[in-house]
Amino acid sequence: MEARLTNLPARELIERLATSDPIPGGGSASALAGAMGAALVHMVVALTAGRPAGAGNEAALDEIGMEAVAAQSDLLRLAELDAVAYDAVIQARRLPKGTDLERQSRETQMHQATREATMAPLETVRRAADVLALAERLAPIGNRNAVSDVGVGALLAATAMRGAALNVRINLPYLAAADPLRDDAAAQLHALLEGLDGRELEVRQAVEARLG
Repeated sequence: MEARLTNLPARELIERLATSDPIPGGGSASALAGAMGAALVHMVVALTAGRPAGAGNEAALDEIGMEAVAAQSDLLRLAELDAVAYDAVIQARRLPKGTDLERQSRETQMHQATREATMAPLETVRRAADVLALAERLAPIGNRNAVSDVGVGALLAATAMRGAALNVRINLPYLAAADPLRDDAAAQLHALLEGLDGRELEVRQAVEARLG
């Protein structure tokens, strides 16, 4: 890529997503959604801590804020990593395969590139799950005037989880049959996504209750 995704103006990033170029794609978009969710969580912490609305919850707010900053940074990194990983898959597909040696080399590089392209969105699911957990903690104690932003952060985190999970699943069939990541990733996804609909509903209800 000519420029880092996270350095692009929002309009240019969105327009790039709309082209026929598969990079960036859904994996990067999912990670960026998660990063925005983390940013909103941190914003609400900043609007709550040190004010009357945060009285009695300062320690929890400090912890949520620090964890949100770390998650935001990780998810921005994962947006870049996902694009780089899928670019490596495309480059591996273009390698020559005229001889046995070329075919073997191409297969090796395809395997490694596909592994990376699977692990990046899997990590995005994990970190977005962390953001959702932060939003769940913040919804009852965040500044009531900004509680809608907690709700948006939670929705973005849940979307990031679902989107990144799709990108994991689409890569699994292309992993080597003996690669343990095939089963490991599927099991991790099941654990991470289990109960997601219910969690999303609960945080929405918590937000709506505080909206009055």
